[in-house]
Amino acid sequence: MAILETHHLSRRYGSLVALDDLNLKVEAGECFGFIGPNGAGKTTTIKILATLLKPTSGEARVCGFTVGWQNSHIRPLIGYVPDFLGAYEDMLVREYLQFFASCYGITGSRRSQVVDDALSLTDLGGKAEAPISGLSRGMSQRLAVARVLLHDPEVLLLDEPASGLDPRARVEMRELLRTLRDLGKTILISSHILHELAELCTSVGILERGKLVFAGSVQSALDAARSGTRLECELDGGIDSALSLLGALDGVRSVAVDEGTKDRLVVHLKTGTTLDAAGINARLVTAGVRVRGLSAERIDLETAFMRLTQGLVS
Repeated sequence: MAILETHHLSRRYGSLVALDDLNLKVEAGECFGFIGPNGAGKTTTIKILATLLKPTSGEARVCGFTVGWQNSHIRPLIGYVPDFLGAYEDMLVREYLQFFASCYGITGSRRSQVVDDALSLTDLGGKAEAPISGLSRGMSQRLAVARVLLHDPEVLLLDEPASGLDPRARVEMRELLRTLRDLGKTILISSHILHELAELCTSVGILERGKLVFAGSVQSALDAARSGTRLECELDGGIDSALSLLGALDGVRSVAVDEGTKDRLVVHLKTGTTLDAAGINARLVTAGVRVRGLSAERIDLETAFMRLTQGLVS
């Protein structure tokens, strides 16, 4: 079941197009990573889904309810964490959470229990009586997550939750989000820390200038980026035979002898080909060419992001 959906969603600020015909779907229980450079439209999308902005055209739906028409049904179902908390710094951590729990209509002994549970889940129990003004950036971000968990929302919308965190705090935030994912929450998270999204997310969407250029599993993003990859093939003789063989393959864009060597080929694969390093190796071995080594460039989510947004080919 799709928990978050957009259909031909657009948002303009005067002549500036922040979102351009966005069609997106996030299924129940997914952790969906939203990737894109600054100004790509990530925050605009999240704010629309959080009912804080109205789309210029198109439609956004959360748990089957339409943004702009059924906001009162949507808001109890979501937890929105902006990239900056903006908490009341003159309050204590527990006092702050109790205040927001009361805003959600949670009263009496249940409110104390809900606050204790949120403190425990976000590992802030030791800071319950500390002033918010004294919290580190990482603790402040965990407090922001604790606040939106008080009413047990189905959906979490997180805009750059790891922004500005030190390495230890980023690890702690990632582990917290992994726990929430395992609890069955549907999570949409935007981030510039791409390798952490690869570890956390079940699927990703890549935005460029307001347009969705890719949506799918992390593995499918890596596979898409792997098209056009560069291979280095070290041979024990048979260079001319290998050049002729590989140059005739449909999936090979170009093949040449590596400069300064007499036994190494550089092979560029075509974008969209299913041919890979294993296929190249098998064809050479079958033709009687002795392969000493075959290596492909490392493809990670950062490489996928650069290629899918800018069309870069090594």
